[in-house]
Amino acid sequence: MSLQYDLIALDVDGTLLTDDHVLTEEIRNSVQEAADRGAQIVLCTGRGPSGALPILKELGLSGTVITHNGAATINADDHSIVHQFDMIPEHLLRYVSYCRDNGIHFDLNTAFGMMVESITPDAEVMYGHYQAKPAIQDFRLGLPSGLVKFTAFGSKEKMDEVQAEWAGWSSELHFIRSGDFFIDIHHAEASKGKALQQLADIRGIDRSRILAIGNYYNDITMLEFAGMGIAMGNSPDEVKSAADAVTFPNSEDGVAKALREYAWL
Repeated sequence: MSLQYDLIALDVDGTLLTDDHVLTEEIRNSVQEAADRGAQIVLCTGRGPSGALPILKELGLSGTVITHNGAATINADDHSIVHQFDMIPEHLLRYVSYCRDNGIHFDLNTAFGMMVESITPDAEVMYGHYQAKPAIQDFRLGLPSGLVKFTAFGSKEKMDEVQAEWAGWSSELHFIRSGDFFIDIHHAEASKGKALQQLADIRGIDRSRILAIGNYYNDITMLEFAGMGIAMGNSPDEVKSAADAVTFPNSEDGVAKALREYAWL
């Protein structure tokens, strides 16, 4: 059997990993098989490089990772930045003030760094799951340059409230729900789909030769750009509607089943 796709883009949380943040042997073997058959495997994740690169290593692979929901594309081998979408720090001040005033935990991210003003026990546990180690910094002295992502973190109910309020704001930036407990803010042009398109252009790969698998709202642009976009069975209905096909949930090795059903000729 041969591959019918040259590039396979894979979301990490809720897709490659179980809800307990585990990469199963079945998933690892199926992704390695696709790579051995010649597919370029690209992780496309909301995580920063510190959380994405260990997953790539666990898969036994190297190459390129699209991080921060497309805001920074990184070469794993030498940690060089292929491309990033910088935000203007002043555009974030309203969001920073809102989170401070409402007691919502948030972090600021450069391509490789993560910074917080303070950290709660819940946030510390959350960062452990994603292999992230934020530095504590006083943002009242000014926001750093080179920012690619701002993330608000809280309960699903609180993030629902925040999302509803921010949706009514006029802003130069774009926000996306990247998980039940997270809202991410980026440059208006940053998305997984845009970053995947840029990478495909660099490598001379037609979109018809790209397969993408994801599970959440931040994956929709990637699923729509790829020649074959596959939503996980654990995806919200809106994500499933944006995909060409739906596979099994991440709790049932959906990525492995999708690769074996759709990737081989």
